[in-house]
Amino acid sequence: MNLALIGCGALGARRAEELRALGAAVVRLVHCADRDLGRARAAARPHESCSADTDWRAPLARRDVEAVIVATPHDTLAEIARAAIAAGKHVLVEKPAARRAGELRGLAALAAERGIRVRVGFNHRHHRAFRQARTLVDSGELGTLMFVRARYGHGGRPGYEREWRAQPERSGGGELIDQGVHLIDLARWFLGELTQVHGFVHTYYWDMPVEDNAFLLLKTDAQQTAFLHASCTEWKNTFSFELYGKGGKLQIDGLGGSYGTERLTWYRMRPEMGPPDTRTWEYPMADDSWQVELREFCADIEQARDPSPGLRDAIAALEIVERVYATAPGA
Repeated sequence: MNLALIGCGALGARRAEELRALGAAVVRLVHCADRDLGRARAAARPHESCSADTDWRAPLARRDVEAVIVATPHDTLAEIARAAIAAGKHVLVEKPAARRAGELRGLAALAAERGIRVRVGFNHRHHRAFRQARTLVDSGELGTLMFVRARYGHGGRPGYEREWRAQPERSGGGELIDQGVHLIDLARWFLGELTQVHGFVHTYYWDMPVEDNAFLLLKTDAQQTAFLHASCTEWKNTFSFELYGKGGKLQIDGLGGSYGTERLTWYRMRPEMGPPDTRTWEYPMADDSWQVELREFCADIEQARDPSPGLRDAIAALEIVERVYATAPGA
């Protein structure tokens, strides 16, 4: 499959690296576009016969391009995805896929009309620990699920308050729409639709017009609860996701790199209760979630299947974000 990359910043550059590692036998990167031509050329350079351009519309006009990855700032994700669908290209669009749910309205219908597959880049679902957790939950080992407790955060960097993520007209919001949507998506993936939304956002540290901390309490109709905290005042990068069932608990810590070794621990309740049986899986190897996600995207296209996560998941996560922004004290 011939693929184009639109947006070659830090995330787009990572995508280009993962495509190279995946290999031309699976997918071939043939075009890179970025408003900064130097970044486009840098992403294209390791890929044989890959062209570089400053116009994101150029790869959409190429008949040999079958699919695109959209890795731009939030304010152009939906616009470019819509144009790509209209041009007949399959799309992998980075999370959150838009600044607001309304920007995605009609995209699913347009994609269905044209036979186009649209996957949204909630790549955390594809981390090794989460793949194993999904297997355990689906096996029934955890029993009826009760609640999720999760934290995700980083400490920013010098000048963070001047980056595009701190500009609400480009980002759509702060830490909630940046890292918080990953937590929302993962909570929905396990618990189902989160119909009751309560939250609080605040800017404690960074001098910027968007929040640096978000605290959420979300519930399903069955009162299963997700208690989530996303922060960019987390001075030691942190990822923790705990999933509680009536038969025990799954705990995922770390994502590799600065977040620490990825680890899944299964605390299995005994009939007599007391200290649980414990089993731990550690994943010190390189994160393969990006390549797994790309393979899944290829499978979506080859098998003509509905991508998961897809546009519906992005809209649901963004609707929760919007409800928090609209009603939260401190918003």
